[in-house]
Amino acid sequence: MFDICKEQSRLGGSQRMKKTVISLLLLLVFSIFGFQCSFLERTENVEEDFWENPAQLDLDEIKKRGFIRAIVDNSSTSYYIYRGRRMGYEFELLKNLASTLGVRLHLIIKSDIGEAFQLLNKGKADIIAMNFAVSEERKKFANFTVPLGSMGTVLVQQKRSDALTKPIELEDKTVFIQKDAIFKSQLCSLQRNLGISFSIIEEKGDSDYFINRVVKDEIEYTVVDKVVALVNSTYYPDLDINMEISPKEDVAWAIRKNSPLLEEEINKWIKSKDKTGYIRTLYAKYFQNSKNSYFRTNSPFSSLAGNSISPFDDIIKKGADNLGWDWRLLASLIYKESRFDTTATSYAGATGLLQLMPVTLERFGVENPNDPLESLMGGVNYLKYLDKFWRERVPENNERIKFILASYNVGHGHVLDAWKLTRKYSKNPQIWNDVSHFLKLKTNPDYYLDPVVKSGYAKGHLAVNYVEDILILYDSYRVLIEP
Repeated sequence: MFDICKEQSRLGGSQRMKKTVISLLLLLVFSIFGFQCSFLERTENVEEDFWENPAQLDLDEIKKRGFIRAIVDNSSTSYYIYRGRRMGYEFELLKNLASTLGVRLHLIIKSDIGEAFQLLNKGKADIIAMNFAVSEERKKFANFTVPLGSMGTVLVQQKRSDALTKPIELEDKTVFIQKDAIFKSQLCSLQRNLGISFSIIEEKGDSDYFINRVVKDEIEYTVVDKVVALVNSTYYPDLDINMEISPKEDVAWAIRKNSPLLEEEINKWIKSKDKTGYIRTLYAKYFQNSKNSYFRTNSPFSSLAGNSISPFDDIIKKGADNLGWDWRLLASLIYKESRFDTTATSYAGATGLLQLMPVTLERFGVENPNDPLESLMGGVNYLKYLDKFWRERVPENNERIKFILASYNVGHGHVLDAWKLTRKYSKNPQIWNDVSHFLKLKTNPDYYLDPVVKSGYAKGHLAVNYVEDILILYDSYRVLIEP
């Protein structure tokens, strides 16, 4: 957490060793009891300069691969799962941005800001969408977009007769904050300006985590963005969020320094969405509609409050056991098909949780498609049939699941055609990436009229997107919902 002092480099051999020992002792003390800003001001970062040579990756490469990777955190204002649906202020902004860029959105969920900057510079992510207050220190790690808005910060404590009302009352107190957040420098400025001393303890975790610790009386004080505090105070009425730590300042997203085309395109998008009022509307949805926010974040079907995806989790788990799948993968398929609506009926006549056509319902013994368990098990039996169909052709389980999902969407005959084309053109028919290429080509008469093709024309690109949608959703379920 802490580094060796700058003066150390000017010491002689024995002095340097003595200084190192002292610093290590200080590290132990402050790791246990927190730190004060006077100590931090004499230190510098001696970690590897991961930001010096960022990965060479800009907008052209992102468009070529077809998706953009963004880092968000799992919080009531950024990104979470509610009744199977992905939600959050940052998520909806990013989804709109990806659509504007003509690419798909892949999310990376992190609360560790330092790790997020490392992933960005290593080329493992393209944007950090965490609404950063821009500081000179952070400009060392990345470039920042034009502002998406502004946020202030407040102290969060419980409502008590001895609750703090003025910053000067922080004297000798201990404040817990998110590691690598801007709150540290704000608190240090407060100490300098007021001439007071208090301890600051940095830990990993997002703002919701620290607020929950205050609610549970595990810690007395934390500091978070004011809008996050306001959202949490709607469903934790015993929170006191009245003390301002820092007034409003602009917040932005981070991008790699050597991605000027991406930066330019994002800035153009932000200005456009700000002009149309889209950002303000989205802000109101998540930060100003406290009633809706309360229900979304406190529902047992929210990844923030419970560990359930839908009211049908128990029977989904039963079906997944029968199928040999992770139940969260089956839940992802069901959400994609019906949004967990047992009465849903498609324009083509498909019904039930897994949207089975009448001929399939009859084939797999489903008499009442509106009965959740009966409908689900009919779909599971169909998935088992598809698994058996592909098992010898695609022995590896993780790859075979993609073939099964595509077959569920477009029919296994069309996927088999793509599999045959893959063999014909000397690609690997056991790898979905190769087969999906030819499935997308089934809109082209040069391919769907090929003699090896038996099922003819198909909008294969829709099936490929269908598979990716389910796997992206599954990835979120897997990270946010326990098995």
